[in-house]
Amino acid sequence: MNSSVGLIEFKPMASSSSSWWQSLFSPAKNSLTSLCFKRLREYAIKARMRAMASPEEKKALASLKEMEKIIGYKFKENLLLQQAFTHPSYQGSESYERLEYVGDSILNFLISKQQFFMYPNLPPGSLTALRAANVDTEKLARVAVKYNFHNYLRHENPMLSKQIRVFIKALEKYPYHSYGLIDAPKTLADIVESTIGAIYIDSNSSIDTTWEVVKVLLEPMITPEMLQQNPVRKLNELCHKRKLKIRFRDKWSKEGVYEVFIDNQLKGKGEYKAKKEIALNRAAEDACNTILNNINNAKNNLSQ
Repeated sequence: MNSSVGLIEFKPMASSSSSWWQSLFSPAKNSLTSLCFKRLREYAIKARMRAMASPEEKKALASLKEMEKIIGYKFKENLLLQQAFTHPSYQGSESYERLEYVGDSILNFLISKQQFFMYPNLPPGSLTALRAANVDTEKLARVAVKYNFHNYLRHENPMLSKQIRVFIKALEKYPYHSYGLIDAPKTLADIVESTIGAIYIDSNSSIDTTWEVVKVLLEPMITPEMLQQNPVRKLNELCHKRKLKIRFRDKWSKEGVYEVFIDNQLKGKGEYKAKKEIALNRAAEDACNTILNNINNAKNNLSQ
């Protein structure tokens, strides 16, 4: 899938309510913030000096030019983008971990700010759940695959390549957020966050510039109407409402399987040998579907 967005002409985010967060991130407002921004800029310059252009690095930078077109942002310090796509397993270059650290914080702030003004009537608990769904590992890993970020990742971990292939295959079965039914490689989410961190630093710590890229990459955003529950919580609430007794049988350590019994009858089974939580979620989802199908069948029989 070749998805790209056009290069963006950045303009400040117009909002009469934005003065508080603009002042928070404005270097001109206090000396401590100014010092932090100065250090971030020095970090970007040092990153460029550390990676002197070998033939391999020149080739990597050429391919990352394609990434600039995909994300719609042109870097002043190209090596920041290269670093954003360098896994810790890749020898000889600084990894994306520090940029990911910055990007994670910036992304959470941007989504919090956007949702605060977009949903003025949502309570904090609902806003927190909504933000989590829009920045969790699966959501960001889907972004990485949508824009082919994984094709530009530099790593030396064969297992990681297999995990990415399995995840991409699983997206065919789960085209939308699965809420815990598939195993999204954290690395894919990491490189989205590290890219956001790289843009933030390269743009002289501009929240506006970073947001213009982020809001396009993360589309479509999960809205309150789209938000769903984790399968285990959904099953618990369904059974509580209908006064059904739940029992989980843990067979994961030997078989990679969880089973769900409702009123002592097997109603759900989930399998995933690589991660226990995924097997549990799949079993709960299977049990939910069985219960709901039984309810619908009973209603249909009564109406006949």
